[in-house]
Amino acid sequence: SHVVACLPVCVAVCLGTDMRLALPSSLENHYETLKLLYTGCQVVHGNLEITHLHGNPDLSFLQGIVEVQGYVLVAHVSVDLLPLDNLRIIRGSNLYNGSFALAVLENSHAGRGLRTLRLRSLTEILVGGVNIWNNPQLCFPDPHSIVWRDTLDEHNKHEHKLQKRPNCATSCETACWGETAQDCQTLTRINCASGCQRCKGRFSNDCCHMQCAAGCTGPKDSDCLACRHFNDSGVCKDNCPPPAIYDPVTYQTKPNPNKKFSFGATCVKTCPYNYLAMDVACTLICPKANREVMLTNPDGSETQKCEKCEGDCPVCYGLGLEHLSGVTMVTSANVDQFNSCKKIYGSLAFLPQSFASDPATNTSGLSLDQLRAFRGVEEITGYLYIDAWPKNWTDLSVFENLKVIRGRMLYKGMFSLAVQNLHIESLGLRSLHSVSGGLVMLHNNSELCYTSSLPWDTLLHPTQGPHRIVSMNQDSQTCEAQGHVCHLLCKGGCWGPGPSQCVSCKYFQRGTECIEQCNVDPVREYVDGSLCVACHAECEPLNNTASCHGPGADECTECRNFKDGDFCVDHCPSGVKVDQIYIWKYSDAEANCQPCNTNSNTFWVCFRPGTTIAAAVGGVVLFCILLALLIFYLKRQKKMKKKETLRRILQEHELVEPLTPSGASPNQAQMRILKETELKKLRVLGAGAFGTVYKGVWTPDGENVKIPVAIKVLRENTSPKANKEILDEAYVMAGVASPYVCRLLGICLTSTVQLVTQLMPYGCLLDYVRENKDRIGSQFLLNWCVQIAKGMSYLEDVRLVHRDLAARNVLVKNPNHVKITDFGLARLLDIDETEYHADGGKVPIKWMALESILHRKFTHQSDVWSYGVTVWELMTFGAKPYDMIPAREIPEVLEGGERLPQPPICTIDVYMIMVKCWMIDPDSRPRFKDLVSEFSAMARDPPRYVVIQMSTSSPVDSQFFRMLMEEEGTNMSELLDPDEYLVPQPNMFQRSQTDGVQSNGPSRHQSYRLTNIAHWSHVSLLPEYVNQDVHNLRLIMPERPTTLPRKGAKIDRRIPNGLSSGQSVENPGYLVPAASGTSTSPAFDNPYYLDLVAKAIAVQSPPLEANGDIETDGGAVSRQLNGFVTPTAENPEYLGLADTWSGYT
Repeated sequence: SHVVACLPVCVAVCLGTDMRLALPSSLENHYETLKLLYTGCQVVHGNLEITHLHGNPDLSFLQGIVEVQGYVLVAHVSVDLLPLDNLRIIRGSNLYNGSFALAVLENSHAGRGLRTLRLRSLTEILVGGVNIWNNPQLCFPDPHSIVWRDTLDEHNKHEHKLQKRPNCATSCETACWGETAQDCQTLTRINCASGCQRCKGRFSNDCCHMQCAAGCTGPKDSDCLACRHFNDSGVCKDNCPPPAIYDPVTYQTKPNPNKKFSFGATCVKTCPYNYLAMDVACTLICPKANREVMLTNPDGSETQKCEKCEGDCPVCYGLGLEHLSGVTMVTSANVDQFNSCKKIYGSLAFLPQSFASDPATNTSGLSLDQLRAFRGVEEITGYLYIDAWPKNWTDLSVFENLKVIRGRMLYKGMFSLAVQNLHIESLGLRSLHSVSGGLVMLHNNSELCYTSSLPWDTLLHPTQGPHRIVSMNQDSQTCEAQGHVCHLLCKGGCWGPGPSQCVSCKYFQRGTECIEQCNVDPVREYVDGSLCVACHAECEPLNNTASCHGPGADECTECRNFKDGDFCVDHCPSGVKVDQIYIWKYSDAEANCQPCNTNSNTFWVCFRPGTTIAAAVGGVVLFCILLALLIFYLKRQKKMKKKETLRRILQEHELVEPLTPSGASPNQAQMRILKETELKKLRVLGAGAFGTVYKGVWTPDGENVKIPVAIKVLRENTSPKANKEILDEAYVMAGVASPYVCRLLGICLTSTVQLVTQLMPYGCLLDYVRENKDRIGSQFLLNWCVQIAKGMSYLEDVRLVHRDLAARNVLVKNPNHVKITDFGLARLLDIDETEYHADGGKVPIKWMALESILHRKFTHQSDVWSYGVTVWELMTFGAKPYDMIPAREIPEVLEGGERLPQPPICTIDVYMIMVKCWMIDPDSRPRFKDLVSEFSAMARDPPRYVVIQMSTSSPVDSQFFRMLMEEEGTNMSELLDPDEYLVPQPNMFQRSQTDGVQSNGPSRHQSYRLTNIAHWSHVSLLPEYVNQDVHNLRLIMPERPTTLPRKGAKIDRRIPNGLSSGQSVENPGYLVPAASGTSTSPAFDNPYYLDLVAKAIAVQSPPLEANGDIETDGGAVSRQLNGFVTPTAENPEYLGLADTWSGYT
């Protein structure tokens, strides 16, 4: 479609295309399409794409093009000559492949090819490079002889790809665009005097104005061949006249009477048809928070503009806009968004893929019921493209209410309405009366009839002309033979069969149907021009005469019931309040409503016995309701008073029986108190701010057994809070009993509380998978996932929220058996609780669910999130989650939809389970029972779900028991597993079974977990106490092997007690605070845990500097003996739960 922008000389503007190398329709239609688009066009607002032309077509319609806003593409053309004689400037506002303003590619076909691309007037390419390649027949232009540095703007830095061609004729001084003397290249820059951007000669007075582009005829800004920025009535300017100007006299801004709108590179007084006016520019799409407004001018024309919305704009977006900007077609996944839409801002496209199911996305094809969502659509601002349709539908009747297609967005930059390759018999677009922009194409619809009768001249806007392509449909003679012709009552064409598909009616129209005459049905009608309009319901139907002369109740010939003044009504008003006055009327003998007069006998007519009885009944009912409410209130007060009296009596007699028993079963777990003489500490495993962890042996009194244990001993002078927390942990551990949860053996209540737990010889699962990654198969990984899920399922059954599930908090009893540990953060829920709200403290941000980070809300479903991260750790062999992302940015990352990537060894089945665990909505995550079921099924066929190329060797065996035997010598008669001791067999011990007290439960991660316990022959060289200085560590301890890359250039230093530098008791990433004057909670000693509450006072370096046990190695981070570094608060990954999450410090 062409738009005329009138400057001193009117310029025809047309829209460009966006098809690139594609062929939107057939080769036969393509030439006609280009001809319709560019005939009479001078300025192309968009891209000029000349493609797929063969033979000897007449291309003279291209000679009028003077300016192109986007790029010029010439590809797959085999004609001899392309006559772009008058093209002066390519602005390059849009570039081909992001780089080229002029692309001439692969122009050959069947032995023929493009020989001459005549660009004799081209003197300016503002932005973008040139690509002339693979044109074997191209003679002109010679890309190597053209002086591109003259044509390209001086600020244009794009490269150009060229293919060498023959030289020009001798008549040209430098280069040429063709073989004649008129085709010589005109130079307008490189021969200019100094300081000229463009010129018309070599002398200084030949310089063009700085606003000129492509050259000039004189020195003024009105002498330019093309404008660099904007053309305002023939004068080149930086900007168009603004809508407001400043008045220096009144110090105010006032409307500019000469304001103009920017329309491409032109300034116009009013925006062309089908463009929307904004404050300073003409646009095709309103920006966000704006809506389209249609204003009717006094002359009947319409002005379209964008207007800001007051509040939110209720908008139905189609393809190409907002959240559907990258969507290419309507599918069953997005069709529901169009329900109840009357105006669609954007486009609709139906492709064959729309009706086909897609197993990859688990979406089905569009159904007939889903297509009915478009029945209410009346306007589409973009295009309607239909390339596929259900075979059993013979028309497009779902769009029967569609009135206008604006065509502000065009399919491939060309079509506003395109219907091709369908088996429909008629269009069925009976309400369509306007297609405002673009071309209309009805192509290759083998059974389509009724198109030849449509009034295209009135459907298309006058500026478009006859821009339609109707080809390869059913021929009209066959349509007539089959009876596919318009109904006899139609006039001016039709959209399909029957009287309801007429463009206009020969006689009269009732609703959407054409009829011969009005007033033929029981519902009487009146004639309004050619329309039959129903009379009001209160009009009396009359025969042989008109029942009404208009649609209102005051336009009836006679009334059906009563008449109140001029209006027909179903009853006379009685007690109706109008303008603060109650109106009472009665009907007389002629059914006319008469007012009640209090001074006459007619007053009593208004209150007939029936009215009096109704009023009396209403009064009695109201009285009964009030009486019932009073009785209810008095009884309730009496009951409350009795209850208060009973409560007071119970309190006076000190009765303790509960008034509202919970019904919860009692906690009958037992706590075993151990004597210090039963415990033997062998050596230190590690230490921290909470105290020291020892490897030891428990020898129960009176029994000839020795049980390996981990003994956690609090420091001397430990705060009451730390003592309370370790006892709280013991309380939680004592209440659980599962083969997949670590057991509590007992506590020793010495001056410093000692917590005794199982000792796991293989250490934590995180270190185990890192050190054995080359020997762990899919069976091990899936078995561990099942066991962890079973353990968590058990904790859910006993109403325990763990809050700290991670691979570092799962211990390995043997390669086939793992157990959950670390209940420092765990919380038991009461019988009526479903969630726990934390008050603060350090927490593992990267393992936590989003609601736990933002709202301190912990549930069993937040443990499911942590389980998903734990599984990811296993499947990546110990990789750190979100390793390159600071912990404070994690909430924003999760809210933005980002999750941990799919591990290389995982199939999509396993990864989708992880993804389900990371859903924002907690109720959408699976339950632990479901996870047990799913992973159990996978564990029966491991290679199908986890793909690992590995050696056949098994994971390394632990040397713990051999070490323990060597340390104890030959006096140890028996070394017994704690699980066997807690579940005794008959005749195992020489004591009564009534003496055994079972105690079990998980322990904290700082207490006893081992990190790669190795066998050392020089144990005597180890320090005797924690933080003791030791020299020549490398001579004492071997380097620990690792399979993971380390960041930076840090040196992993071996230190006593089997810990590497930078490692805590169980975790290589733990940071354990050094002792200070203030107590530190033993629950939080890990760099994965962050504390926002205490962030202002967390960094306490002076106490560390005062400690003589700190080591510094080559400028690296200061570290203490046993792998402890600066306090956890100094680590950027430590955060805690504040009242509300902000993500900033």
